[in-house]
Amino acid sequence: MRILTIVGARPQFVKAAALSRVIAQNSQLDEIIVHTGQHYDPNMSEVFFKEMEIPQPVYNLNINSLNHGAMTGRMMEEIEKLILKEKPGLLLVYGDTNSTIAGALAAKKLHVPVAHVEAGLRSYNMDMPEEVNRILCDRISDYLFCPTSTAIENLNKEGFQNFDCEIHHSGDVMQDAALYYAARSSQKSVILEKLKISGPFALATVHRAENTDDPLKLKSIVNALNTIHKEMPLVFPIHPRTKGILDSLKVRPEFELIDPVGYFDMIELLKHASIVLTDSGGLQKEAFFFSSPCVTLRDQTEWVELVEGGYNQLAGANEAAIVDGFRSMIDANPDFSVNLYGQGKAAENISQVLAASGK
Repeated sequence: MRILTIVGARPQFVKAAALSRVIAQNSQLDEIIVHTGQHYDPNMSEVFFKEMEIPQPVYNLNINSLNHGAMTGRMMEEIEKLILKEKPGLLLVYGDTNSTIAGALAAKKLHVPVAHVEAGLRSYNMDMPEEVNRILCDRISDYLFCPTSTAIENLNKEGFQNFDCEIHHSGDVMQDAALYYAARSSQKSVILEKLKISGPFALATVHRAENTDDPLKLKSIVNALNTIHKEMPLVFPIHPRTKGILDSLKVRPEFELIDPVGYFDMIELLKHASIVLTDSGGLQKEAFFFSSPCVTLRDQTEWVELVEGGYNQLAGANEAAIVDGFRSMIDANPDFSVNLYGQGKAAENISQVLAASGK
């Protein structure tokens, strides 16, 4: 069966690295990767394909730097053309980006089955565009691959057992990728030497629109990180969009800003970080994979099991809460050995379902 896979953002490259490698080993599946161009900076796109042995995209749509409606519409238009040209038996999407919903909508309107990897996640914050994307994508998907039991419970609460779809508890392909590449990162990355890191440090990222588009929130976060940096050195790989906004603010970071890093560099940073502070959904999990406590710079998270298990603490954009969360989590000692995400079998589980669906 021919599969058209849509990717466009960093977390999707990581997920594709795990699943595409397994799909390539299945003689019943033929995958064509389409890169929408949503993340267009070379450090956030090209480097992932080079480093992670992901098959190069057959198509790159180069659609970026647009508002949500324009970006999603352009993506739908171009993906529709590719569906008509390639005639896939199934379209595969990951996560919750504009690329995700654009691919799912284009396929569904052409009566092509949709498989959604990372289905069933809910933050219950409809102000987040990602929440809108994931809910709509779930509703029109034919195969819903859920990373956790909580995700399945969410779908059941919404009545998905009454819809014409298949729900699978697959595990999380991001953990597959983390386990596979962890052994290679120490040979391929020199980020610690480059940054001259030799002791404890905090790793921070900020890119969500709810934080970057609100000057008060972004200033509050930067002030908190400045305070934390006085207690522990802080490394901040900065998203290009965040950098542009930060340059316009009067508050100045006192910590080190570095360019976006590739996956192997990020793994090495995660391996050695004493704590992670982020508004990224993917990085919350990756912190768990590499046994780093996390403070989430959002009021909600789709990864509720991390909060419930004491691996993660929600702080929003509140300066005091972020600093308090840092001090609390740096002293925490949670058990990172628990099985929350499938322990590296998700890609195999998904590949088997996809192969069976094409028979």
